[in-house]
Amino acid sequence: MCFWLPNINREGYLFIAISFIVTCIAFSLSWGGGITCLFPTLLCIYFFRDPTRVVPSNRDLILSPADGVISKIEEASYPLPTENEEGKKFILISIFLSILDVHVNRIPISGTVKEVHYKKGKFMFATSNRSSNENEKQVIVIEYEKEKEIIVEQIAGLVARRIVCNLKVLQAVKAGERFGIIRFGSRVNIYVPVDAEIRVSKGQTVISGETIIANLNKKNTQEKLTFDII
Repeated sequence: MCFWLPNINREGYLFIAISFIVTCIAFSLSWGGGITCLFPTLLCIYFFRDPTRVVPSNRDLILSPADGVISKIEEASYPLPTENEEGKKFILISIFLSILDVHVNRIPISGTVKEVHYKKGKFMFATSNRSSNENEKQVIVIEYEKEKEIIVEQIAGLVARRIVCNLKVLQAVKAGERFGIIRFGSRVNIYVPVDAEIRVSKGQTVISGETIIANLNKKNTQEKLTFDII
């Protein structure tokens, strides 16, 4: 008999191990109790799954940093309090992740990590647009060309109380690479240049590392793609 097991992100090892031990103890006491405890164990395995992705490779493309549904697309200001960037505008694309989505986050474009900022905040429902401004978050600035950058925000939710970001300043990153995870329901925002061609729409389901959300070169409408499996 062959059992299918998904790839598991290492952030889930402890949760799965604890759930498994509790389930084994419950089964030793009663069949009904074991079945009851088995459900959260399977849910943990499902939540922390970390599937491989077929990543489009093209320097002009910005990929989705998260799985989920596009909840907002609008013009926005630079999200960090920096005098040099005051007045600079971006297109904000906000992605809501339900508890059933893959929560591993991926790099949207190749470049260099310019800044990493952790901001304390509230734990409001991630479905609320107010969560983008008021909730706990991790802000990552990636410079893809000299003085050209995009910003990614990992935002906590009511249940998501743990943001994991494995990036460091001056680290070189590649589009599609894993860089972190948000536990148990959340939101991810990405700020792209205002002159980029947006390839997604509100209500669309996107896949991290695979869905093209924007094209930096509007003239390049027939981009040549290669693909990496990551």
